[in-house]
Amino acid sequence: MKEWWIQVGLLGIPLLAVYLHIPPPQLSPELRSWKTSGRFFTYKGLSIFYQDSWGAVGSSEVVVLLHGFPTSSHDWYKIWEGLTQRFHRVIALDFLGFGFSDKPRPHHYSIFEQASIVEGLLGHLGLQNQRVNLLSHDYGDTVAQELLYRYKHNRTGRVLINSLCLSNGAAQRWRPDGSHPHSPDEFLLLCSGYINQRKKHRDRWVGALTSTAVPLHFIYGPSDPVNPHPEFMNLYKKMLPQSTVSILDDHISHYPQLEDPMGFLNAYLNFINSF
Repeated sequence: MKEWWIQVGLLGIPLLAVYLHIPPPQLSPELRSWKTSGRFFTYKGLSIFYQDSWGAVGSSEVVVLLHGFPTSSHDWYKIWEGLTQRFHRVIALDFLGFGFSDKPRPHHYSIFEQASIVEGLLGHLGLQNQRVNLLSHDYGDTVAQELLYRYKHNRTGRVLINSLCLSNGAAQRWRPDGSHPHSPDEFLLLCSGYINQRKKHRDRWVGALTSTAVPLHFIYGPSDPVNPHPEFMNLYKKMLPQSTVSILDDHISHYPQLEDPMGFLNAYLNFINSF
C-alpha cells in the first residue's frame, strides 16, 4: 500500500488541473458597466485597465487613485462622481495582477513595477508634466511612497506630485516573528505594502514620507483590525507630525471609501481645499 501522502498527492494533481481551468465567475452588471466604461493601455506587452473621467469645468487639477490588495480600481466607485465634481480629471487603474489588468504567471510582482506602470499610464495620457494629486489605499499606499521617492530624487520625472493622501494601509498587527514593531518607522513601514519588500526598502519608503514637503494627509477608519486604534494613529502622528489626519466614525474599518463614502469624500476634499 502506498504511503497516504502519495495517494493524496496523486489525487490532488487532477483536482488542481480542474481548478486551474475553472472559468471565472460571471461579472455582475455593475462590474460589466465598470469595465465597459474603462480602457486599456499596453505596458511592456501587458494590458492594463484604467478609468479616466473628465469632470469639473474650469479646474485643471488631476487626481490619481491607487487601490489596495487584493481588489481593484472599483474600490473607488462610490466616491467617483463626487471627485469628478471637484477635479478636472479623475484617473484610476487596476494594478498588474488585479482587476481587469493582465495577471501573468509566473511573474515577479513588485512595488517598483507597479509605480512604473502608473508612470507609464500618465505618460500614455499625456500627463507626465502635469502635477497630480495621489489618493491611495492599502497596497496603493506603498506604490504612492515609491512615486514620492522618485519625485523627490528626480529618478524619472514622470509623476509630479501636488499632494498625497493615504488611507488604511495593509498594516500587520504583529511582526513576522510574532512581536510588536519596535519603532514608529517600522510600524509605518508595516502599514504600506508587502512585508518582504517593505523590510528591504524601509529607509527608501519611510524616508520618502518623513522628508517630503508635499502636503500629506491620512484618512483613517479606526475600527480596522489590521491598523489597530489608537496604536496605529499614535505612531503615525509621532512619525509624521507634519501630516494632517482625518479619523472617521468609530465603526468605520479597513475600507473607509466603501463603508463611509461621504465621510471619506468630505475628509479628502477638506484636505485638498486646505492648500
